[in-house]
Amino acid sequence: MSSASLAVPSRAHPDPVRIVALSATIALNLAAFVIAIRPKAPSLMPAALPHASLLVRWIEAPKPTPPPPPVVVKPLPPRPVAMPRVTPVAVHPPVVVPTTEGRIAAPVVPPATLPSTGTPTTITAAPVEATLAYRSAPLRYPHTALRQHLQGTVLLRVLVDETGKPIDVQIAHSSGYTLLDHSAREQVLAGWRFTPAMADGHPVQAWAQVPVSFALRQF
Repeated sequence: MSSASLAVPSRAHPDPVRIVALSATIALNLAAFVIAIRPKAPSLMPAALPHASLLVRWIEAPKPTPPPPPVVVKPLPPRPVAMPRVTPVAVHPPVVVPTTEGRIAAPVVPPATLPSTGTPTTITAAPVEATLAYRSAPLRYPHTALRQHLQGTVLLRVLVDETGKPIDVQIAHSSGYTLLDHSAREQVLAGWRFTPAMADGHPVQAWAQVPVSFALRQF
C-alpha cells in the first residue's frame, strides 16, 4: 500500500446549491404547516337589512276637565209646628186683686160636683175631668217680667187630689214667654188650693184646666 492511500482524506466543503435547496424545501413545508393550522376566516356578514322607515305620530295633550259647578246648599224651610188643640172648658178664673202682701183674694164659687146618674157608682182611682172652684189663688208677678214688660195668659192642666191640693201641673198652652209659663206652674203647684171634685158625695182626684193671666194693668 502506498503512502498516498493511507493519507487521511480531507473534509469536504458543503455545496451551496444543496443548502439553498434544503432551505427552500424547509420554508415551503413551514408555510404549508402554518397555512394548515391557520383558523378559517369568518363567514361574510349578511347583507345589511334595509333601513325601516319610522312613523312618528303626534298625540295631542288631553284637554283639561272643567271643574264641577259649585254645590249650592239651601236650607230647608222650617216645618210648621202644630200647636196642640185645647178643648175649651168652662173655668171660673179668679179675679186678680193685688194686695200689699202680694196675694190675690179668691172668689166664692160653689164646689164642683159630678152629675149623678141616680144609681150607686164605684169610685175609681183614675182621675176625672172636672171644673174646680178656687179656695186660694195667690199670684205674684215675676220681677223680671215686670222689668221687661212681659204679659200673657198661660193655660195649665192641673191634677187636684181629694184634699184640693195640686199634685201635678202641666202647661197646656204657652203664654209665649217661658218665664211666665214656669212662674205660673210653680205658683199653682206651690200655693194654690181648690175645692175637690165630688162623686156620690166622696172627694176624688180630678183634672182641671186653669188659666193664669199676667196683665201689667193689674199691677
